Amino acid sequence: MSLKPRRVDFKETWTNLLGTVEGVITCGQVKRATWNDRFSDVYALCVAFPEPLGDQLYNETKSFLEDHVSKLHMDVCESGEENVLAIYHRHWREYSKGSNYLNLLFGYLNTRLYKKTKKSDADRIYGTFTGSSEEFTGSSEDNVLEIGKLGLDIWKRLMITPLKDVLLKLLLKEIKKDRLGDSINQGVIQGVILSLVNVEQYKKKRPLQLYEELFEEVFLDETGSYYKQEANKLLDEFSCSEYMEKVSQRLDDENLRSRKFLHGSSYSKVTHKCQEVMVAAHLSFLHSECKIMVQKEIRHDLKNMYNLLHPIAGGLEVLIDHQQKHTKHLGLDAVSNLKGDNIPQQFVENILEIYTQQRELIQSVYSGDLKFIGALDRACTTVVNHRPSQRVPCKSPELLAKYCDTLLKKSSKGMSENEVDDKLTNSVTVFKYLDDKDIFQRFYARMLARRLIYAQSMSMDAEEAMINKLKQACGYEFTNKLHRMFTDISISRSDLQNKFSAFIKDEAIDLGISFSILVLQAGAWPIGQSNLPTFSMPQELEKSVNMFESFYNKSFSGRKLTWMHTFCSGELKLNYLKEPYFVTVGTFHMAILLTFNNSITCTFADIMESTRLPEPELVKQIQTLVDTKIIVTQDSSIVDEKSALMLNMGYINKRTKFKITTTVQKDTTQDVEHTHTAIDEDRKLYIQAVVVRTMKARKILKHNLLIQEVKSQSKSRFSPSISMIKKCIQSLIDKQYLERTPKSTDEYSYIA
Repeated sequence: MSLKPRRVDFKETWTNLLGTVEGVITCGQVKRATWNDRFSDVYALCVAFPEPLGDQLYNETKSFLEDHVSKLHMDVCESGEENVLAIYHRHWREYSKGSNYLNLLFGYLNTRLYKKTKKSDADRIYGTFTGSSEEFTGSSEDNVLEIGKLGLDIWKRLMITPLKDVLLKLLLKEIKKDRLGDSINQGVIQGVILSLVNVEQYKKKRPLQLYEELFEEVFLDETGSYYKQEANKLLDEFSCSEYMEKVSQRLDDENLRSRKFLHGSSYSKVTHKCQEVMVAAHLSFLHSECKIMVQKEIRHDLKNMYNLLHPIAGGLEVLIDHQQKHTKHLGLDAVSNLKGDNIPQQFVENILEIYTQQRELIQSVYSGDLKFIGALDRACTTVVNHRPSQRVPCKSPELLAKYCDTLLKKSSKGMSENEVDDKLTNSVTVFKYLDDKDIFQRFYARMLARRLIYAQSMSMDAEEAMINKLKQACGYEFTNKLHRMFTDISISRSDLQNKFSAFIKDEAIDLGISFSILVLQAGAWPIGQSNLPTFSMPQELEKSVNMFESFYNKSFSGRKLTWMHTFCSGELKLNYLKEPYFVTVGTFHMAILLTFNNSITCTFADIMESTRLPEPELVKQIQTLVDTKIIVTQDSSIVDEKSALMLNMGYINKRTKFKITTTVQKDTTQDVEHTHTAIDEDRKLYIQAVVVRTMKARKILKHNLLIQEVKSQSKSRFSPSISMIKKCIQSLIDKQYLERTPKSTDEYSYIA
């Protein structure tokens, strides 16, 4: 075939072409040779000489398609209402497929039309193109469309538009039948509905406009009306639990129905409409049932309630509030009125039990929703920081510290290291809810100091692991002193002790006793150096102490050693009894017992002169030895300055090795009160530092903004009261760090 333009008889060529066009549009049999010849005919008409005949070909094809669709329309109308959808669907399947093939057959004509009508982007932007926007979207009847698009446009004008009311009525009727459980032809219904989408799929702007305006809007209104009536009927017949079951089932059914019949853009709209009339419209009814379901923890109903309320704006607020109050109630019941010797363990493990139970419920019932986890956190925070009275400090930090102390001591029997580690990890969960983390830090540091000094730790690895857990929760600053305490013990028991032993060996000195020492940094350890009692070192220890001081001063110049005798201990052998006993005692007890080396009887005055201890301290120390029956009084069991004391020569103990616990190793009420007093002072200094740091950066700041800034920076350690912040601000004003601005009484400026 020659591609050169030539004269063409349009009437003869169109007659040949028309038969093929009819076969293609009706999906009839067209031979390959005929198909190829018609391609040539289309090309010949488009490049005909002297005048191209493409426009005439386009118009004839358009007229043919209009006549063809009109005949199909008549066939649909004459088929009877019960057959309209089936006949329409059959014709649409045939026509849409044929129009696609026809578009291929007229491919060269489409190319010529595209080149003829296409305008450049520059033409559109800079105004040289004066055509209307319809010329780009193909929505005008007079616009020149590709043959495939033309066929769809004709179907829309001559088939869908005249039948739209009938189609809509029948479609809604069939879908309602499906809702009622009647059998319908799914393929036909889906095909008719999607034809409203496919007929305008070529459009670049709003390709779903016909589908939305003709069908979707009316369908959504009808769906809303249907399920509004359904919801009212269900409310009259069923309880809340049953209602939620039915609604969930209806939502699932309608969701499936949407996927059977509708375009994907309608899925969420249909679901939203159903939720609006069946859930959102009855929120007050559903909310009224939440409290009982939460209190009884009816998981199945709660899960249904959550699934229904979750998509509704503000729907979960009431359920979340009830869940938070329920968790708070459970927690307060669990930690109130604890009795027995193991109150710290009961407190922590009861809270963890409630937390674990409620966390599992949130995961399984509420799908781990972060809003419910936030409610759990708020409830646990309230429980952990609960105090019976505002005048009484919160006991939680102290109880948690004691719980950790119990786990980390050697006395924690029956637990492996892994079990201890798991319990410590869980305890950090409770720690995170503490408002007064600084109080916990102070109690934990004191207990850690005792464990380290008296070698009571179950495992140094466990101690270090716990400190690292606290560090992850609160940062390095929070655990800085704890790390330094740990480091001091490690250095003292290895490096320093080895150097001292080498020093003794080099000097060829025999101390006569086994002597070990711990050197602790004054700033890191919670050990007060004030109000230390006077004490005269026993002669048996003087040589060892003097040699260590000589070694330490030689090794570290400029450092001062302060001996903390109240924390020292020693092991004595009792040789005066029928069988020898080895007893571990504190330094003061050791000094008292050593005075009996020369005589089995001593007066209170003799012991006081030997030890140089103040009378109240000496009475307390001797009373402990009397209570343990190692020494006895001649007159009464109460020790005073007139007491005459003697060794109990008939002393018996089941153990040949035992320990007498000193008062320093036990917490007294005074110690606890002193700890809280020290914490208050530390808080004031911390707040003042925050205020100065903030004002130095801001220079001028309003009172309320300064209060908020202090609370924000302090919340990781404690929750400061407004009154304490005000006192600290006033203190800084008195110290001339700040001043009130002349213009306003509620504004401060920083004094450089």
